[in-house]
Order: sequence, then structure tokens, then C-alpha cells
Amino acid sequence: MNNMENQNLNFDFVFLGQSILKYQVPLDIFSAINQTYEQNFHRLAPANKQLVGKIENEHSLFYNGQDQSKMKNHNMLPQNVTNYFMTVFKHYLAFNKIRDYDTHLNSIWVNEMKAHEYNPAHIHRGMLFTGLSSVMILKLPSTYGKEYSNAEIPQNGKLQILGASNGQFAKIDYQPPMNLRDFYVFPYDMRHCVYPFNGTNETRRTLAANCDVQFDPIKNRGAV
Repeated sequence: MNNMENQNLNFDFVFLGQSILKYQVPLDIFSAINQTYEQNFHRLAPANKQLVGKIENEHSLFYNGQDQSKMKNHNMLPQNVTNYFMTVFKHYLAFNKIRDYDTHLNSIWVNEMKAHEYNPAHIHRGMLFTGLSSVMILKLPSTYGKEYSNAEIPQNGKLQILGASNGQFAKIDYQPPMNLRDFYVFPYDMRHCVYPFNGTNETRRTLAANCDVQFDPIKNRGAV
């Protein structure tokens, strides 16, 4: 189809599926998170017992759920940072035409991956099974090491997000380009994983934040 034919088309777009939204974190928020993590690392609560990652250094910055033996309520982050997370999550909901909802920022933690560590495919949850999760890029190694085959399609250290939609012509997986300050937001039940990398002593640092969303899917059906 040539360009002239494209220009004459009149169409609407209907998307039946789940969205991934990418944000760029403001520099002050990005710096505050990294600084908080680095300056308080020695007293951050390990988060490994709550997580599926095969990662030694997983540490919590914020938890506002029910106290349990594995984790107690705490907040290491300044208010402008937690406010930023809520602003982004509410923007995601507005963009996706979700209305009449309640939100609860549940947890925020940092994964600091070394060579050969990885995160298997998994989903998230907070106090509810419905909500939003996220991946923020805080630090990247200068190399992900040798690709053992098919080097023209690099996979080392990649984040892969697997959509819940299926059927003909559906795009069901996504490997986002990763740059510092990138922030990807998606629903709890979108499976995702991170592949291992090798060949370096540097680390790959990312943050994840969970926000519970309570809403009525019947009321939201057909929302415009």
C-alpha cells in the first residue's frame, strides 16, 4: 500500500489488552533513590524471602503492608519520591480509562544483580491480586558479556515482559531497550523476567514498586 492510499484511510483504534507505559524519571527523583539506597545499604531490610529472584542483593526501601515475620512496615524514601510513584501510577490508570478506584502503595525494593544472577518469569502482588508493578533502571554495567550464540540478537541482561493477551496477530512479549531513568509500569499479572549477564564485575541495579488498585471491572467496562 503506497503513502497516498495510507493518507486516505479513515480509521479508529481499539486496543483489547494490557498496556506497558514507559516514563522517564526526573533527575532529582532518580538521584534521591540511588543516594538513599547507597547511603543506607547497611541497614536496609533484605527482601529475598518475599521475592523469586536468584539475586543475592535484594533490599527493601518501602513497605506499607501487614507486618509479618519476613517484613515489617518501614519507609526509607523522602515524601517527594513516594509522591512521584503515586503520580505515575494514577497517570497509568487515567491513560487506561480506569475510574472509581482506590490505590495503596504497597512496596518498593531494589535488585542489584551481579553476573550470572537472574530473575525467573513471575508476576507480582501486594495486599491485593490487582494492581500495578514497575521496573526502574537505576544503574547499568558497561558490558553484558559475551553472547554465546546469535550475537546479532543480544539477550544477556535483558528484561522481558510477557503479555497475557493471545490470539492471531497479538504481540505477546516485549524486550524494552534499557537506559538509565527508564521506568516501565504494567499490571501485576503481566509475567516478566530478567536474563543473566556475564563477563564483568559491575552490577545492574533496578527498582520495583507495587501499588494495589481496587476497582470494579464492571463499572469500568466501556469506560471512555
